[in-house]
Amino acid sequence: MNYMAAKSNYDESNIQILEGLEAVRKRPGMYIGSTDARGLHHLVWEIVDNAIDEALSGFGDNIQVTICKDNSIKVTDHGRGMPTGMHASGKPTTEVILTILHAGGKFNEDGGYKTSGGLHGVGASVVNALSSWLEVTIYRDGKIWQQRFEDGGSKVGKLKVIGKSNQTGTTIHFMPDSSIFSVYEYNFSTISERLMESAFLLKGIKIDLVDERTGKEISYQYDNGLTAFVEYLNYEKETLNEIINIEGTNNEIEVDVAMQFTSGYQETTLSFVNLVRTGDGGTHETGFRSALTRTFNEYARKYGLLKERQEFRRK
Repeated sequence: MNYMAAKSNYDESNIQILEGLEAVRKRPGMYIGSTDARGLHHLVWEIVDNAIDEALSGFGDNIQVTICKDNSIKVTDHGRGMPTGMHASGKPTTEVILTILHAGGKFNEDGGYKTSGGLHGVGASVVNALSSWLEVTIYRDGKIWQQRFEDGGSKVGKLKVIGKSNQTGTTIHFMPDSSIFSVYEYNFSTISERLMESAFLLKGIKIDLVDERTGKEISYQYDNGLTAFVEYLNYEKETLNEIINIEGTNNEIEVDVAMQFTSGYQETTLSFVNLVRTGDGGTHETGFRSALTRTFNEYARKYGLLKERQEFRRK
């Protein structure tokens, strides 16, 4: 008891209120999982996911990701461009998106997003909070707008017009804060693999990756979507059938399935929801497996390949 009394002096002075993005910097793991290499790369995924959401909604067909020489990251989309007007809160909308948690256009249908991945209104502001600086450049309404933030989201000057352009889109350029992350070097292969996977899921969308540190450049674009993905996964394997690709919509839920059987005994099943990989499966994956097994059983019984009480079973 004496030990506890010496260690704890719990009263009103111990209660802290973390304002704005301060909570993110205090406990980054709550928002990006960790502060190691995985968390460092998660910053990239959040900004890329925003660009993908624009493409999925029909705005823009090209996304560019650049690993700059100083290890900063630049992500450019050709969507509608982040809104630049004054928000109802009294702040510029760009500032709201990049400095306030749970602010975004993906919480209701009015935002114009068909679907969305990432942290849903948290991603861009979290990236800003965990960066030593972040600069946003917006191409919209015939103008080029720009604003800069430093030291975890503190704005440096106001959103301003720096030129004219007929293009539309948004560029986010950020430098991860080295005082937060234990690993500070971006890995080209890690980013490349993730972007390739996204390109397979985004039928027809082109994704470019440039590494200014080494001069490496690579582009991904797959007009056949999941069919091309299965071809890639089964490369150099003995396949037993043509790739089966099924697409459909029911109750506003879109489903896209591609599969192929091989002579091997190892199964590879990858599932995604809103382009986010669901590594632990879920009801969508369970439902697919059950339906596939049921279909095989019904077909086999119909054509006498199985007796009435026999059935195929997944192991």
